[in-house]
Order: sequence, then C-alpha cells, then structure tokens
Amino acid sequence: MVPLTYWRITDKYCASWKHATIGEKRHGMQTIPLDFERQTESTMIENSRAFYERIKKRRTVRDFSAETFPVEIVRSAVMAAGTAPNGANMQPWHFAITTDPRIKSTIRTQSEKEEHEFYNRRAPEEWLQALAPLGTDENKPFLETAPVLIGVFLKQYTEDDEGVRKKNYYPSESVGIACGMLISALHFSGLATLTHTPSPMKFLNEIFERPKSERPYLLLVVGYPSHGCEVPTITKKSFDEIASFVGDSNI
Repeated sequence: MVPLTYWRITDKYCASWKHATIGEKRHGMQTIPLDFERQTESTMIENSRAFYERIKKRRTVRDFSAETFPVEIVRSAVMAAGTAPNGANMQPWHFAITTDPRIKSTIRTQSEKEEHEFYNRRAPEEWLQALAPLGTDENKPFLETAPVLIGVFLKQYTEDDEGVRKKNYYPSESVGIACGMLISALHFSGLATLTHTPSPMKFLNEIFERPKSERPYLLLVVGYPSHGCEVPTITKKSFDEIASFVGDSNI
C-alpha cells in the first residue's frame, strides 16, 4: 500500500500530521488521499474576487434563443452538480434532460395550465405584488424556445439492487445545494438559466418518466439569451446586509 499523509484541522490551523496508508480503515471507513492543492494567499484572494466578479453577472433570463449548443456542456454541468455535498452521501437527486420539441411543448402546456390557476386563483395578493416588478405571468414561451430543459427530482429514499429502501437524509438541502452548483456550472460555461417551479409539479413525473417516489424539485431552463435580451433592474444586498462576523476575529 502507498503511504499518504493527511492533515487534522484544529481551529484555524493545520495543527498536526498523522501518517496513514491507502486502503487502511480510519474511524470504520475506507479512505484515500485528499486531492487538494494549497495556493498562496494572494492567489486565493485573486481567485475569490474573480469568482465573484463572474458569478455576479448571472441573471435569470426569460427570453431565450433557440440556438443549440453541444450537449457535452450539460453533461459536464450535471456531473459537477453531482459532486455536491449531501446527507450521508446518498446523492438523492435525478436530473432528467430533454431537448425533444414534443416533450417541451407538453411541459409548456401543463405548466401554463398550473400557472393560470396560480395567477388567477391560488396566489395571495401580496405574492402577486412581489412578482409584479419582475414581469412574470402565466405565459411560459421559454419552455419551448430554449433548447434544453432539465427536470430536477428529489429522492426521498433509495432502493438497493434487492429492492430494499434506504432513507435519504436531508434530501431538500442536498438537492438545493446541487441545483446551485448546476446553475453556477452552466453560467461559467456561457449559458443562461431560469429556475421554473410550477405548483404543483407532479405532471413532470409522467412526462420525464420518473417514479412517484421522486418529487419534482424544479425545472431548469437552459440556453443562450435571445438577441437584445433585457432583464429587470434589481440590486443585490451588500455584504453587511447578508453576513456578519461573530466573536473574536483577526480577519
């Protein structure tokens, strides 16, 4: 077996080194070396700033181009989403992808039916007022125009090869993190997205051929923005509005 070294983190510092071997069980689990590249502080600062400058340009888009793009981009983005941290490594998600015009048309028809009910009957006035500045309504042409739709499904439990059910822990939190990573990956690849959540969404199970045990989490619309696309004028909260340091800190 190949020797390896790993760090045990104490407070803020890598306080001690401990020797182990590949294949050796630690705390009852099999381990491998961590693939981690430590960088200089100046590089870390540069990278964090570059990430923020790029991600802050991400916007939800409702006007899409029908122009297609290599499906490999979606494959890589989904694989990136699949690396998300999740409860007990159960990976409680499924990403159903379609480019089929017939399927997209059916999804639009069913979504607009539910959205009509929402905007005209179910939605409280306060909610409608909150949505008004964003210009949303029951019409969802982007569901047909955009070249790719991704249905994200949450698995409440997982079945092994023998049909035995195993509970998935923190599935909502896990799938939510994975969706954030998926959206970020697609943005960094040069594509725009829209998170669509018609309520209820049970019709997506039948359309995407997913079992009833899986709950539709959201529908992600993916593509290029249309030529001349515009988005609402909005602002994001400052650091001091969304975060705070607690206790003693030398940062």
